[in-house]
Amino acid sequence: MRWDSLFDDLEAQFSAERALEVETEITERARVELAAIELGDRLRGAAGADIKVFLTDGSIIHGLLRHAGGDWLALSEGSREYLVPLAAVLSFQGLGRLALKPAVRMRLPLGIASALRALSRDRSELEVHLNAQTGQGYKLQGVIDRVGRDHFDLAVVPHGEVRRERNVASVMTIPFTALVALCSLGSQDTLRGNR
Repeated sequence: MRWDSLFDDLEAQFSAERALEVETEITERARVELAAIELGDRLRGAAGADIKVFLTDGSIIHGLLRHAGGDWLALSEGSREYLVPLAAVLSFQGLGRLALKPAVRMRLPLGIASALRALSRDRSELEVHLNAQTGQGYKLQGVIDRVGRDHFDLAVVPHGEVRRERNVASVMTIPFTALVALCSLGSQDTLRGNR
């Protein structure tokens, strides 16, 4: 019968249109989900991976991604540990596609001020890399004395000296916006230029 053929044709057209609608909806949902992914989610997804971080002062850190905070990340490169504000990063290489939202119990990831306060309590000697418009930036060595909302004080001490009043050459107040990286002084290596 001709009508059977007509109804079969209509049913096939309807099925094709429905399949197209479903495919379009899936594509749109994927776009919406992708648009909601933040850089911090990608960094959490790459925890434990070996990545390269290209910094605003022209230097590169190639290391193991240890932790990602709200506006910073921690890397290890050999015996050195780095704390890098995300604002000082030009680009990343090796993040992969996995994205992880923060744990439910953690409403807001820890900011850079919290990480700096922990380093201040530890009294570790650090190499502080500051942004400069020329060359490899500007580097200081010392111990973090105090941390404010948007800045910190660094007691500049000679390498290997303990932070004592008589060893402090000066106290530098550093805005967070000038910070490129903090580095533990585990060895004599420093941030490298382009590799």
